[in-house]
Amino acid sequence: MTATETFADRLKKATWNDHEAAEHTTYLDALMSGRVSREGYGEMVAQHYFAYMALEQAGRALADDPIAGPFVSPELERIPSLEADLEELYGKDWRDKVAPSKSTLTYVARINQIADWPGGFIAHHYTRYLGDLSGGQVIRKIVERTYKFPTSAGVQFYIFPVISDLRQFKVDYRDKLNALELDEVQAKRIIAEAVLAYQFNTEVLVEIGKRLPEYLVA
Repeated sequence: MTATETFADRLKKATWNDHEAAEHTTYLDALMSGRVSREGYGEMVAQHYFAYMALEQAGRALADDPIAGPFVSPELERIPSLEADLEELYGKDWRDKVAPSKSTLTYVARINQIADWPGGFIAHHYTRYLGDLSGGQVIRKIVERTYKFPTSAGVQFYIFPVISDLRQFKVDYRDKLNALELDEVQAKRIIAEAVLAYQFNTEVLVEIGKRLPEYLVA
C-alpha cells in the first residue's frame, strides 16, 4: 500500500476485476441490451430478495456493533422495495412463485456464516450496496425503458428516496471504510471476503444465464 492509498482504494482495486466479471455475464449483457423478458428480469429480482434477507438480518443483529454498526443504514434497506417489485412482477402471491437458486443458497449460507464477524459483514455490505448506488442506477434506467412499468414498482430496488445525494453518500461511505482501525491482517481478510462476495454474486447471475434461451425476447 502506498502512503496515499486508502483502505477504500485498496478494496476497490482488489475487487475491480471481479466487479467487471459480474457486470459482463451473459445474462446481464442481455438485460442491459433490453433482450430479457419480464420473467427473466423477475428471476434476478427474486434472487436479490433472498440475498438481501440474509444481509439485512445480519445488519440488524450487528446494528450496535462498534465496527459494523456505522454501516447499518436504514435508508439502504432493500427488502420493502424488493417485495413491491416482486408483487409487480409476479402478483400478490409472489411468495409462492419464487425460490432461491443453488447459487443463491450458497451465497446466503456464506452471509449467515460470517454474520457474527463485523469485517465480513462490511465486505458483503460494501459489495452489494455500493454496487446498487453506482452501476445499479444504470440498470434502473434500462429496466424502466425496457419494461415500462406503470409505477415505480418494478424498479423500487434501485430507488433510494431517503438519500438525497447518492454521490455524497458514497463519499461518506468510503470515509467510514477509511476510518476503520485495521491492522494488515484484518484489512487483507476483509478484502478477500469482498472478492469472494463478488464471486458469489457473479455465480448467481451465471446460473440465471443458463436459462437465458427461455428468457430472451426478439
